[in-house]
Amino acid sequence: MKEAQTGQLTMGLLLSAKLKDYAQLIKLRLSLLVVFSSVIGFLMAADGSWEWPKLMLMILAGLLTTASSNVLNQVIEKDFDRLMSRTADRPLPTDRMTVMEALLAAGIFGVAGITIFWIYFNQLAALFSAVALLSYAFIYTPLKRFSPIAVFVGALPGALPPLIGWVSVTGHLSIVAFVLFGIQFIWQFPHFWAIAWVAHDDYMKAGYKLLPSKEGRTRFSALQILFYILVLIPVSLLPAWLAISGIVSAGIVFICGAVFLYQGIVLFKNCTIESAKKLMFGSFIYLPIVQLSIYFDRI
Repeated sequence: MKEAQTGQLTMGLLLSAKLKDYAQLIKLRLSLLVVFSSVIGFLMAADGSWEWPKLMLMILAGLLTTASSNVLNQVIEKDFDRLMSRTADRPLPTDRMTVMEALLAAGIFGVAGITIFWIYFNQLAALFSAVALLSYAFIYTPLKRFSPIAVFVGALPGALPPLIGWVSVTGHLSIVAFVLFGIQFIWQFPHFWAIAWVAHDDYMKAGYKLLPSKEGRTRFSALQILFYILVLIPVSLLPAWLAISGIVSAGIVFICGAVFLYQGIVLFKNCTIESAKKLMFGSFIYLPIVQLSIYFDRI
């Protein structure tokens, strides 16, 4: 009896460890944030006329394709992840998981996700999902070690989720889809550069060139962040200007933009890691608040 209980406990611990490894492998928190923006696009397009099974299928398909791209990203960067403290404990660098297992998982996730989009939604949603997966994994990921242009390239697949959510419902593009895409596209520059500022020393160990300045944490890099926040504010107000949403969301978006801009000004003034951290956390809060306010105040 004791041996059986011990065996069950061991199996439970092994299963728990494996699930934690897969959560790390697919970057679960990042994947959920990506899918959240797809949900906003889906709900905006459905305009109150949607069914739970369809929404859950879209969430599942989005999670699977996002997970696939994140796994491929870690396979490609396995040797570089070993060099950075923030990634050294991932399943692949520590050999807790083989590359073959990760590639098999990426293949299953990717094929399953795109197939769900193709069968239960439409070909356009499946196409955009495939483009996001492949461009993130095979263009953005290797480009990170050669040029800061990688951030611009990565912003394209990074902005596709709300557009994918929209076309999953409608089967076609529209001005609303492009506006949602535009907000998320511009937002990624201050968001990602704030992360790159905080983790710059770690990124340098792996040879990643992500900040806009070759010298790294410089006033020029801070100026670029500030510039994109200034661009983001009017872009985020486009839904109100185009009568997609109302005055309430415009006020919320403006206040969020003002706070975000203040954080960018502080970073430009101080050029410190602490200021970059505050901007980074501010960027995490900014996007969902803006998206939710536009959705709930839609006209």
